[in-house]
Amino acid sequence: MNSRIRAQCIKELLQFRRDRLTLGLAFLLPLLSLLILGFAIRLETKHIPVVVQDLDRSPLSRSYTDRLFATNQFQPSRWQGDDPVEALDRGEARAAVIIPPDFSRRLKAGKTASIQVLVDGTDANNARVIRNSLQATTEFFLRDRGLVDATQPVLARTRLWFNPGRKESLYIVPGVYAVVLWIFPSLLAAIAMVREKEKRTILQVYASGIGAGELLLGKAMAYLLVGGAMALVVMGLGSLIFHVGFAGDPTPLLVGTAAYLASAVSFGLLLGVRSASQNAAVQGVSLIGFLTALLLSGFIYPVSNIPFPLSLVSAVVPARYFILISRDAYVRGTGWPGVALDVLVVMVSAVVLFAAACRSLGPMQLDDGAGR
Repeated sequence: MNSRIRAQCIKELLQFRRDRLTLGLAFLLPLLSLLILGFAIRLETKHIPVVVQDLDRSPLSRSYTDRLFATNQFQPSRWQGDDPVEALDRGEARAAVIIPPDFSRRLKAGKTASIQVLVDGTDANNARVIRNSLQATTEFFLRDRGLVDATQPVLARTRLWFNPGRKESLYIVPGVYAVVLWIFPSLLAAIAMVREKEKRTILQVYASGIGAGELLLGKAMAYLLVGGAMALVVMGLGSLIFHVGFAGDPTPLLVGTAAYLASAVSFGLLLGVRSASQNAAVQGVSLIGFLTALLLSGFIYPVSNIPFPLSLVSAVVPARYFILISRDAYVRGTGWPGVALDVLVVMVSAVVLFAAACRSLGPMQLDDGAGR
């Protein structure tokens, strides 16, 4: 290793150790982000308030009402007045089920009984979940009571593969790793780079004759080591708290994490080179880094749902590919055959971002040198 690169790396690590604020950014905030995102984000809707107006008041209608609330998905909501729509208007319930007066009589006679279901469509996704759940519960109730023919020419027996227990942490936590390990290493690198410019100590670096590539490589190595320690802490505690373990070969995750951290640090250095102040660097990481990693990576919803032309931006977001690597390691377990291309894309992004940072810093170094 070049002695000047090694000296630059050691200098950065010493400065990092002396700065308590930077230490907090490196380890305390990532852990808080892991806990907040890991516990707060839930994609499966539960405890949905529902009001039921039973105009039949028969044992069969009461049995149907009990079946609706037999799971944790729906919970009864109190409402006053004669019209259950008022409960929807006041926001006291997300759905209203109205059982007609002839409900049991028509079912026992082998006729169709219509149940009116009103669903709050403010949230289109929740409305779809509520509608499907009510329909599935109704079908189960009819089969259980023998009110429909149970014999079917085709009977589908469905199993959930990779995650049969439907643990949401297996989906959320590996995605949180991608968001956390992109934001904070890039933030630290950006602040470190722009601090040199604000304090004018970068002029001393220029006077030493060190090249732009050597300067950035020394800083990148320092914060790559910091990012590695951050990854060990975050992933280790994430596994202990959320009980998320490896499902297969962990080597793609190890290689992919190193490449991903290099990409994040290079992105931070690029923003630090292009920013005039620490505030501008922080805003750049927050706006460009955080929003793309959170919204355009497939962390919360599938990438296929991202409309054009934002889908083009999503194609160059490294977090998109690291999420696939992380979820494969903790959920699918297919190993290299399934994520080799994703690891390669993350590596290429690290090289491209570092080259862009070097290209941006080189002319600045020459200009400052000529100005002396």
